[in-house]
Amino acid sequence: MPSRRTLLALGLASTAMLTACATAPSPSSSERPPIVFMHGNGDSAALWQTTIWRFESNGWPRNRLFAVDQPYPLARDDDAVAQPGRSSTTDSAVFLKAEVDKVLKATGASKVVLIGNSRGGNTIRNYVQNGGGADVVSHVVLGGNPAHGIWVVKGFRENNEFSGLSGFMQQLNAPKGPNGEEVTPCVKWLTLRSDNNDKYAQPDGLWIGVPGQPTNIGFDGPALKGATNVVLPRVDHRETSFSPAAFAATWQFLTGEPPRSTAIAADANVVLDGRAIGAENLSLNGGQVTVYAVDPATGARRGNAVHSKNVGTDGRWGPFSARGDTAYEFVLSAPSYGTTHIYRSPFPRSSGVVNLRPERLTPADANAQAVVVFTRPRGYFDAQRDTMRFDGQSLPAGVPPKGSGVSSSRLRVAAAEPQRAVTGEFNGERITGLTWPAAQQHVTVLELTY
Repeated sequence: MPSRRTLLALGLASTAMLTACATAPSPSSSERPPIVFMHGNGDSAALWQTTIWRFESNGWPRNRLFAVDQPYPLARDDDAVAQPGRSSTTDSAVFLKAEVDKVLKATGASKVVLIGNSRGGNTIRNYVQNGGGADVVSHVVLGGNPAHGIWVVKGFRENNEFSGLSGFMQQLNAPKGPNGEEVTPCVKWLTLRSDNNDKYAQPDGLWIGVPGQPTNIGFDGPALKGATNVVLPRVDHRETSFSPAAFAATWQFLTGEPPRSTAIAADANVVLDGRAIGAENLSLNGGQVTVYAVDPATGARRGNAVHSKNVGTDGRWGPFSARGDTAYEFVLSAPSYGTTHIYRSPFPRSSGVVNLRPERLTPADANAQAVVVFTRPRGYFDAQRDTMRFDGQSLPAGVPPKGSGVSSSRLRVAAAEPQRAVTGEFNGERITGLTWPAAQQHVTVLELTY
């Protein structure tokens, strides 16, 4: 639990949540407040790309949508013990407060909307409750937030942020009203959860590495007393935030009416940008990004590079004027990382959060001639729910026959063979890329957008 000194430094007024407050109105169509999107554990702003597109497609101004990259996005093993490359709950709340302050200053708005996925929901709750956020936040949407922990097991990592027994979680969930409300007053709250398909809201400890161990957490773990709690059937942990259904529920909550559409409208002119970053969301300063248009059926390059830029301290690799009907290969080279070839579907709209992360070779890849990673950043692979195929296999390597808990599959091409095309398909989205020599530290990534 944060110390009193830390909470004061964050700007907490201990009696603020007890003061009388007016009910926050729904944003009108003529005055859309800024929205700040907070990603989850180990993730980056890039995961909000399709959500932002859906907001824009329904008329929310692009200049009022802000997805942030938290440095060191992984939670500590023990929240109270410093750990290299990881952040505490207090670190995250301080970061979010600074980002919200910047958005308020840039837009001139008096209030913001906060939308968070998974651990990002912990950060939002901490900031609103303990960091002064209740004064400047009108609405909060939490997708797949482990609101009561991922486990509540005596003696099992009790000081971890995701333990329901941690001081941090106990303090967040302490009653705040006459009916035992778990949410901070003066703010409207929405939680989005799966019916039973969220890997981090399961009664069994399979997905936390202890199969057969009761977690003492139910499927309804993300729900909060005092919030509007919505169940989205069959969505997985990430889809509680990034799916069309999650967007529709969020729009309804914010505006009081359903969106015109959950489809993504095409932009006339597409401009792409983002950051080249490592796992810690820090800039790959000194790296280089080169972009090629490719044949979507074969992955072969269509001529010379269409964009190239050396990465600086800010990590930006763009802007790049793209074609909305063209598939691209993004080649990311960075010191100590080797070269990653990222193949993507065409981009129907502009985006400033096309973040590029390198993929490292592992010891298990030592004998492979080529390595291809098929990944779905905004959701998981579910063999019982989804239609998928990776290099001809209907059950990609590493994907279990039951359950939504794996978001990538790794293909190791062992035999000596010439460069060839590899295709990944998922629920109608199809991406094809080429193999590249692992001996020269090259990796291929087929990255799904949807």
